[in-house]
Amino acid sequence: MSVNIEKTGHFEKYLPSGGEKDIFDKIDGLAGLFESEHLDYTQSLGLQIMGPVKNRVIMREPDGEKHEVIMLGSNSYLSLTTHPEVVSAAVDACKKYGYGMGAVALYAGTTDLHRELEERIADFYGTQDAIIIPCGYSANVGVISCLCGHGDVIIADAYNHASIFDGCKLSGADVKIYLHRNMQHLERVLKALPDSQVGRLIVTDGVFSMDGDIAPLDQIVELAERYGARVMVDDAHGLGIVGPTGRGSAEAYGVMDKIDINLGTLSKTPGAVGGYVAGSARLIQYLRLYMRTYFFSTSLPAPVVAGLIEVFKLLKADAAGRDALWNNIRYMLQGLKNMGFNTGATESAIIPIIVGDEDVMGRFNNDLRRQGVYTNVVTYPAVRRKECRLRLCVMSSLTQADMDEALKIIGDLGRKHGII
Repeated sequence: MSVNIEKTGHFEKYLPSGGEKDIFDKIDGLAGLFESEHLDYTQSLGLQIMGPVKNRVIMREPDGEKHEVIMLGSNSYLSLTTHPEVVSAAVDACKKYGYGMGAVALYAGTTDLHRELEERIADFYGTQDAIIIPCGYSANVGVISCLCGHGDVIIADAYNHASIFDGCKLSGADVKIYLHRNMQHLERVLKALPDSQVGRLIVTDGVFSMDGDIAPLDQIVELAERYGARVMVDDAHGLGIVGPTGRGSAEAYGVMDKIDINLGTLSKTPGAVGGYVAGSARLIQYLRLYMRTYFFSTSLPAPVVAGLIEVFKLLKADAAGRDALWNNIRYMLQGLKNMGFNTGATESAIIPIIVGDEDVMGRFNNDLRRQGVYTNVVTYPAVRRKECRLRLCVMSSLTQADMDEALKIIGDLGRKHGII
């Protein structure tokens, strides 16, 4: 797999060196970097919040100071982490089952709750079965490396999540990258494949995590049928948000019945932890026995599973507040556009503010946080440095007052730093 890596930034020099140095040299080098340089865009990483993730949270700075911020950096888009029915179910399950499972799913790690959650996920997607996996990242790694191997070919969008690319590497399959959402390039890649290479998988994010745009799944499915490939969609950021009833990117394009592997995480809209795959009964049976990240990982705790059951009840009924979320998304996006910010081509709850200069991005982000607005910094390797950005994640729990205050602060500081 060929990936374009920029080599001019702070951190690349501390990647593995290929055997020419002691493996701890890079650790000492990175420590020296932080001792000698002030990297503005790292100041907001790993800060502590002092309570549940809501529209406003108390955050503790590295110097110990605590202050309130408007939360624009959480993936709990529908605010389900604090939904009373979800929390109550988790508390009740903790009393009944304990706080952890102590075994992998195929041994003593499956309760009636685990199976109910899988059945509800399958019902939500209209598939025969589903499987839940303890970690969303390991879901991609496990599925791809389980289904693909030497001689197979994986065709992946250039902007796919890192876990997809790690699964590709681990699989040992040939990997072809097509330009982001470029269907002409995807077809050229497919057309160039030898007829003998019949093990083919097209894999794409549904909603792309750094841009908020959506894969054109109708065209991807058509190309897959024409060139004999399977289709896998990681819809981590689409679940519960996009599509007429919140069933994700495939529903938005009317191809739910055409996706071979529906994968998502339980850590974004559902607000918990874990991942899942929905598909045919035979696919799920195979994954249970051959997916190493499932077989060799302790099962999700029962309280988490109980909360997730309530989440999928709400999602199935479209009663999780999706309309309120979209009202907030439209309001925030229009407000940012009116001020002149570059917000890319987002179609989801992810709104990028593209800055293009790491130093400016760092100062902008730190000022926002100190004045009461928390956002995520995004730069290499998640995106190219010249496309570095703040990523705003809109939540349904944001009030009109929250959004107006946040927009004013963002606008004032955007002008101060020359971004608008």
